[in-house]
Amino acid sequence: MEQETQKQLEKELNISSSEARMLVVRGIQTADEARAFVRPSLDKLHDPFLMKDMDKAVERLHQAITQGEKILIYGDYDVDGTTAVTLMYRFLLPLTSCIDYYIPDRYTEGYGVSTQGIDYAVAQGCNLIITLDCGIKAVEKIAYANSKGIDVIVCDHHTPGDELPNAVAVLNMKRSDCPYPYKDLSGCGVGFKFAQAYTQRYLIEAKGNEAIRLSGERLLPLLQLLAMSIASDIVPITGENRILAHYGIKQLNTQPFTGLSAIMQVAGIEAKKITINELVYKIGPRINACGRMKSGRAAVKLLLTDDPVFAHQQAEEVNQHNDDRRDCDTETTKEALQQLQDDSNFAQRHSTVVYAPHWHKGVVGIVASRLTETYYRPTIVLTAGEDGIISGSARSVGGFDIYAAIDSCSDLLTNFGGHKFAAGLSMHIEDLPKFKQRFDAYVATHILDSQLQPTLDIEAEITLGDITSHFRSVLRHLEPFGPGNPRPLFVSRQLINHRDTRIVGKRGVKDSKDSKPRPLHLRLDVTDGTINQDGTVNAITGIAFGRADMAEYIQNGNAVDICYELNENTFNHYTTIQMMVQDIIPSSESDNGRPS
Repeated sequence: MEQETQKQLEKELNISSSEARMLVVRGIQTADEARAFVRPSLDKLHDPFLMKDMDKAVERLHQAITQGEKILIYGDYDVDGTTAVTLMYRFLLPLTSCIDYYIPDRYTEGYGVSTQGIDYAVAQGCNLIITLDCGIKAVEKIAYANSKGIDVIVCDHHTPGDELPNAVAVLNMKRSDCPYPYKDLSGCGVGFKFAQAYTQRYLIEAKGNEAIRLSGERLLPLLQLLAMSIASDIVPITGENRILAHYGIKQLNTQPFTGLSAIMQVAGIEAKKITINELVYKIGPRINACGRMKSGRAAVKLLLTDDPVFAHQQAEEVNQHNDDRRDCDTETTKEALQQLQDDSNFAQRHSTVVYAPHWHKGVVGIVASRLTETYYRPTIVLTAGEDGIISGSARSVGGFDIYAAIDSCSDLLTNFGGHKFAAGLSMHIEDLPKFKQRFDAYVATHILDSQLQPTLDIEAEITLGDITSHFRSVLRHLEPFGPGNPRPLFVSRQLINHRDTRIVGKRGVKDSKDSKPRPLHLRLDVTDGTINQDGTVNAITGIAFGRADMAEYIQNGNAVDICYELNENTFNHYTTIQMMVQDIIPSSESDNGRPS
């Protein structure tokens, strides 16, 4: 069936078989679906009023604005939370001066709605709290707010518990009674739909997605914040998220907010086209570092400012937080790996759970990701809190639902929340041994063998001659890439050295017999030997991180099969295409021409 669909797309769209293959693996069945996919349109966004309680939320917000009530915007300390708070604050500022924002301290308050935050709202005379990226499980805290005469609107995307909080409105498309058709919005995405709904009802004479177009300066610039949250919060870049990310990246490349422009400058990316990669690996970590190392409030200040001088100063401070975070997570990862190596029973387990009381709470999520990459198991990293409570972060592998695994041990936990791919949790220190046992037992009986092994899902086998300008154009139209829409992975076979394959990139890792740093990476310059009509040879350059071991083999004229992504690299306004190598093996080790 897939082959028939692929051939039909080849014919109707006049594209190559490999180009059609990339569309088919993304679930595209018809030419019309293909055109809609490669040309994301705001018209395809869903009506925000399809979300349960949206009417209630809009009317309560309108009451607060028209009656001059004080509003507190409350968000989590990570990228999703801080961008959501910034988005809502920027949206409301032209409508009311009676607004404030609050970001909880990761270390003294922890994740989500806190008693301290509610007490702050009381002290500031707030009548309404809007929670963003948190609140769905804050049943007791929201009851406490109600007892203080404060109404709450919850905007969250995390999985609800058995009981919803007693809020004026609970906006969460994952509610069992919510008909909203797209279930994978980020926390910032839920906040945007709230702003879209209010705009549609009270600010302009338009319905549906025309409200976004006609509101112009009011809503479109906010999408750059939403693109950042989508990229950083591991939500699928499909459906509505794909459209929102597409237009958000457009805003970042044309009219970035002053603070974001300053972050781009300190990250060294102000002169290049921003893609999802830059958001995930350059901008997102710097914003996250504020909440990890100091306070998420610093990130919001930076994202809100229109003062270039302050933005530059704040961006430099944020950059320093990121440097500190990097040093901290490197040392913590080293200690965690040593802990596992010293554990004689670790090899028999299906999961990884490590704990040390002195680890920095702000980096345990990053360390969990590092351990997952190393051992490829569902992983939890924990550190000490207060009053005998330990807390940490969880990261998953290969489609395994780590939230469900943690939920199976909920009776041992004081708090937990998250989604399929990542979660946070806390417990009493004395319950850790029992938790480790039950968590591993759940993983052992529910995880598939295939989920315990990293795999490379190759989309197409291509020749270097297939990488034409049209092929590259199709790739660009598949962006933005991310979960649910991964960057295509190709394999090309029987490639040999062209001119300049060599070892590059030295790092400060010293060999025991040599005081010089070891070179680690391989800069490829390879060809398939095909000579074109104009006399040129099909060749391409690329980088293979950590694969310096293959240099001599290729330099000696041996053929290799290479699995890679394609990446456009712009330098001095000149753009070239290069391989980002994921795996490389001698062609002689292939089984019937396929990697073993």
